[in-house]
Amino acid sequence: MKKRTFYTELAYVFGIISLVFGVTFMERADFGMSMVVAPAYVLHRYISTLPGMEWFTFGVAEYTLQLFLVIVLMIVVRKFRISYFFSFVTAVLYGYLLDLVMWLTPVIASENIALRIIFFVLGELFCTIGVSLVLHTYIPPEAYELFVAEVSRHFHLPTGKVKWVYDITSCLVAVALSFIFFGFGEFVGVKWGTVLCAVINGVIISALIKWEDKIFDFEDGLKWRRFFEK
Repeated sequence: MKKRTFYTELAYVFGIISLVFGVTFMERADFGMSMVVAPAYVLHRYISTLPGMEWFTFGVAEYTLQLFLVIVLMIVVRKFRISYFFSFVTAVLYGYLLDLVMWLTPVIASENIALRIIFFVLGELFCTIGVSLVLHTYIPPEAYELFVAEVSRHFHLPTGKVKWVYDITSCLVAVALSFIFFGFGEFVGVKWGTVLCAVINGVIISALIKWEDKIFDFEDGLKWRRFFEK
């Protein structure tokens, strides 16, 4: 079967949009966020309820936390690369789109279990598709993925192991923040859906990448790659 050309720049655009819809659907389902975004979600849920802090939306929490992560990354690897800046640009773009889609998407009544399950499944599907597409582009991803990739490269560690440690740490941070802000035993943003995502996301993303590579040739449509690799 002849492969079709899929431009890496479009993979970036579609990947970010897919991630935005995925995170939105999972938030509406309220079965738990993925481990990666859970800390930002907990911060948003708490800070936005404080007087005068209504502007601290989920999207704002996302790119604020990612800016902090980029700063930590620069301290760890002791250098700055232009890709770090563009990773934050991606985070801001993602944050604004997330707030827009969250605003447009209706809240589901907690007793409507069937619709919540549908939203969770859609969220999981969109999130994994988004990650698989972003991994095919040269444009720097969000700080979450960038942090794992750069730490792995700097310390010559297996990416899979660094990713596993990062995900577990992120989950523990989210749980700790939830307990601090909402009371011990209160799991805000970290529920059974979070555990399910941790178990199946890697498998689904790997399968999607293999499937995409079978039917598409991912090629650069623009001569921008050299600007992002410095």
